[in-house]
Amino acid sequence: MGDLTHFDEHGASRMVDVGSKPATRRAARASGIVRMEASTLERICAGPMAKGNVLEVARLAGIMAAKRTADLIPLCHPLAIESIQLELRAESELALRIESTVEICGKTGVEMEALTAVSVAALTVYDMCKAIDRAMVIERIQLEEKSGGVSGDFSR
Repeated sequence: MGDLTHFDEHGASRMVDVGSKPATRRAARASGIVRMEASTLERICAGPMAKGNVLEVARLAGIMAAKRTADLIPLCHPLAIESIQLELRAESELALRIESTVEICGKTGVEMEALTAVSVAALTVYDMCKAIDRAMVIERIQLEEKSGGVSGDFSR
């Protein structure tokens, strides 16, 4: 299967063997956008709604999801994450930006954990606000940068 590391020479899926790799400092930052009506974002930023404080519940959901990435993505390694940070802020009157940064000293990167944190935080915002704005759109979930490991650094 060429350079796809999650497949062996016969095309069978596999978890990449990281046993002989040295542990190094690794970090990843991901982001995403939740587009919504201006009135929805105003309510979110104003504080608690019927289901609670949307920004804080989404932050907690993202942190919890990052720690469970290996349970959600079949070939991800379970990791002892050392740091997870989530920032949720209005990017415009119609867009909430979500950013996560995950850090570890380990044998494999944390890109999937950062992307999972953003994804679940965005889904949580949607879930908590769908009663007032079903037209919300989750978009542009992407890796912004990563550092560490043999493949080197990446920055969008």
